[in-house]
Amino acid sequence: MWLAIKRGSIVIIGLLLQILLSLFIYLKLGEYIQIIHILYGIISVLIVLAIIKNSKRLSSDLIWVIVIMLFPIVGTLLFIILNKNRNNSKILKNINRNINEGQKYLVQDENIKQEIKDKNLGQLQYISDFAGFPITKNNEVKYYPLGDDVFPVMLEELKKAQKFIFMEYFIINKGEMWQKIVDILKEKAKQGVDVRVMYDDMGSVAMLPTSFPKELEKDGIKCVLFNKLSPFSGIIMNHRDHRKMTIIDGCTVFSGGINISDEYINVKTTHGHWKDNGIMIKGEAVWNFTVMFLEIWNAFRNEDKDYTKYKYEFKEKYKENGFIVPYGESPLDDEIIGEDIYLNIINQAKRYVYIYTPYLIIDTDVINSLILAARRGVDVRIIVPGIPDKKFVYDLTQSYFHTLIQGGVKIYTYTPGFVHSKVFISDDEVATVGTINMDYRSLYLHFECGIYMKGTDVIEDIKQDINEAIKVSHKETLEETKYGIIKSMWQAILRIFAPLM
Repeated sequence: MWLAIKRGSIVIIGLLLQILLSLFIYLKLGEYIQIIHILYGIISVLIVLAIIKNSKRLSSDLIWVIVIMLFPIVGTLLFIILNKNRNNSKILKNINRNINEGQKYLVQDENIKQEIKDKNLGQLQYISDFAGFPITKNNEVKYYPLGDDVFPVMLEELKKAQKFIFMEYFIINKGEMWQKIVDILKEKAKQGVDVRVMYDDMGSVAMLPTSFPKELEKDGIKCVLFNKLSPFSGIIMNHRDHRKMTIIDGCTVFSGGINISDEYINVKTTHGHWKDNGIMIKGEAVWNFTVMFLEIWNAFRNEDKDYTKYKYEFKEKYKENGFIVPYGESPLDDEIIGEDIYLNIINQAKRYVYIYTPYLIIDTDVINSLILAARRGVDVRIIVPGIPDKKFVYDLTQSYFHTLIQGGVKIYTYTPGFVHSKVFISDDEVATVGTINMDYRSLYLHFECGIYMKGTDVIEDIKQDINEAIKVSHKETLEETKYGIIKSMWQAILRIFAPLM
């Protein structure tokens, strides 16, 4: 019941179970109590040692170490049961199998591969060789600073669909934005276009009725509810589909930070001005997104035996526009692609690194990389929300301000409202735009996607957008981030439970 309950309450429930279990043991098995505690103590130590030995990001596994050491019996049982549920999950097995099988469709062009090698472009080589996503060059890319900007373009492109529309989002919420989209989807379905919609159950659980998939199916729109919530599903509920993509005929894709809900286009302003972005690609890079979508879709509805029928054969030749590679992040493999790409950008920066992120909940690797970059003369700037969407998460974000500022990193809070963009840009040369927040959930637990760009003209547009946002943001000072003892203690406690947030 890892995420079937409120985040952070697992320790409270664990303590209650510990008390109940101890009472039961004393009443029924009192004479063996010492032996039972010793055995569980030994097992818990072995598990903690195994976690420490095998962890790639120990700070993200710290919560398990604490729970197991504080409550050896309950913590050990929870760890074993929840991990057993994950390993036995049919859903996760299907997804992982489909992702592995989908690799055969992701083939790197040999000429581009050789060019990357000749130019010693290590980051691109990592994404292609180890992450498994081919680099492309024949593309046209447009960046939109706001959801308000990209939404009308998205509607016009949807109207042009002739073969298929694939949509995958963390949140779909009924309102003006969704209504305009679904009106087009219904019309396209009537015309025989293959229309598919996939959304995350947790992301939309408070917004959509349980009958929503059936409503779409009645209108000829195929629908998949990702990882339906269940109180008995254990740790598999922790892995959510946080990706955002709309793929049209295999030749156009929209991605970025925006979900399908009115606040993303500033029709609704609960948290002030909603600063998000969209990105549109026309070209060969779209194929990476198409494969990513079909891998997850067919884990739930096994209906596509050959993905190549959805591949658009480009006769169009776009102007030379650098390297572009859409990539995905899966919590089911050994690669931490999202964070590795972020770290590589920070570590390789020479002049500047500018970052948008709604949440700043980072491990020691990222903290040290940001500070080391600043200390070697790199202009490191991070823009976070000025108006938070979750108060306790914002308290946690603020807990990193003092250390980072002291290390030379500049922190800006976006005064007009909430920043939801997830963007890195460096040295006018590289950028990544996508769905991956700088928090544990995005980096380690969710299915995510991003677009890495090297030498593309759109990078200048991204830089201009960030510079405009900085103009209306407040630069945090060292003095402002010296919080009182009560708030500092609260932030320290939140840090312990950061992997749950």
